[in-house]
Amino acid sequence: MKKLFRAVCNKETIFYVFFGGMTTLVNLVVFKVFDLFFAGKWYLLTNTIAWIAAVAFAFVTNKLFVFESKEWTFGVLKKEIPGFLSARIGSYFIEQGGLWCFVELLHFDEKVFDFRLLQLSGKIVAKLIIGVVVVVLNYLFSKFVIFKKKDDPTTNQNDKEA
Repeated sequence: MKKLFRAVCNKETIFYVFFGGMTTLVNLVVFKVFDLFFAGKWYLLTNTIAWIAAVAFAFVTNKLFVFESKEWTFGVLKKEIPGFLSARIGSYFIEQGGLWCFVELLHFDEKVFDFRLLQLSGKIVAKLIIGVVVVVLNYLFSKFVIFKKKDDPTTNQNDKEA
């Protein structure tokens, strides 16, 4: 039990949850601004703009603070950026598909959720629900694929020799 607690409650995980929350906030704020700008229409385009802003923010914060990958050389970036974008593009399609389902099938765009002191539009609630799934998937891709440390015991022996 102690080992599981240490695996889950460590600096990396805490920072990832914090910056994942901040990334989600960037995503939601940009989404809300453009949703207002486009008068509630074109929500998938609005989501794409929000995704781009959130991914840019997430790359820098994940690289520097969460996984502590401090090198900015071309060789390191040519590995990290495509890996990061590949994983995020996968989660982008999950987010777009999920948002489409919530709006088109469940009609969340017609709902307002009242949480006593806070009212949230159905689209924002949908994005929050989808965001939880996306944050978990992005963490797994980032930890085990993109920012994997060479001295990580889970690293493949072939990776160490390269």
